[in-house]
Amino acid sequence: MKTIITLLFLIITISPVAISQSFTVKLWPEGVPGEIIDETYIENVTISDERITRCERVKTTDLTVFLPPREKSAGTAVLICPGGGYAALAFDHEGNAIARWLNDNGIAGIILKYRLPSDRIMQDKSVGPLQDAQEAMRIIRRNAKEWNIDPAKIGVIGFSAGGHLASTLSTHFADKVYDVKDKTSARPDFSLLIYPVISFDTTFTHMGSRNNLIGMNPGESLVIRFSNDLQITEETPPAFLVHSADDRAVPVLNTISYFNGLQKQGINSEMHVFQKGGHGYGLATGRGTESLWPELCINWLKSNGY
Repeated sequence: MKTIITLLFLIITISPVAISQSFTVKLWPEGVPGEIIDETYIENVTISDERITRCERVKTTDLTVFLPPREKSAGTAVLICPGGGYAALAFDHEGNAIARWLNDNGIAGIILKYRLPSDRIMQDKSVGPLQDAQEAMRIIRRNAKEWNIDPAKIGVIGFSAGGHLASTLSTHFADKVYDVKDKTSARPDFSLLIYPVISFDTTFTHMGSRNNLIGMNPGESLVIRFSNDLQITEETPPAFLVHSADDRAVPVLNTISYFNGLQKQGINSEMHVFQKGGHGYGLATGRGTESLWPELCINWLKSNGY
């Protein structure tokens, strides 16, 4: 199966805590902004055990919404941005598993299947993923009452390049990158950034993510625009950050620079740098000290009223 069924569907999944339901919502039912039609550009979606595990060449953008039972709900929702270097989406361990973990803690987990930058299907590939992330946040707020979500308790979580998108949404939520049909805010109330790409400074960026989003030879203004540690303002939401010191794919300085920027603005934030762990470990179940981050994250959310 190479495409995702975009009609609403219902799946029942069993967790140790409660039964959760999921369904999909199409992101751009009236047409994708800035789209270039290329019939030869074929989406590739891998499915295993009736769930998406990996996506490449994304054209069909949607949200997979996992809602906890109403009696278990904290009223909080988190938009999930899987990583993959802006070349693929690690939809399973940085998507499905994260949604289940959030549900187990009474939080709605909503996975964003965002478009991966491509000049073949986008007029401006540098803003394609941001367009999807902004609209995803607006869709969640528009449906907050129906989905039993507090519109003031909607955050974003991102892993690796998905962390870049999450931090881009957190710093560029007010950028006009498409025509918005209403005044619904795209600002996350908090961000959870897990081994994120933050900067496009060549001395410590992840070059694959940078090249895929802004090209091989970008102008300085574009590099600065998407170096999100340089875009923090007093309106940037609070953040919980996780990284490992031995990450050879995305240097830990990405997380440190974002944390420092938040501190300069007086924004509540918390950072955990683990001695080991490398990169791309998702929930890190059964691993070293980095396996503590999910518990630390839930404690941070609770302590900040989310």
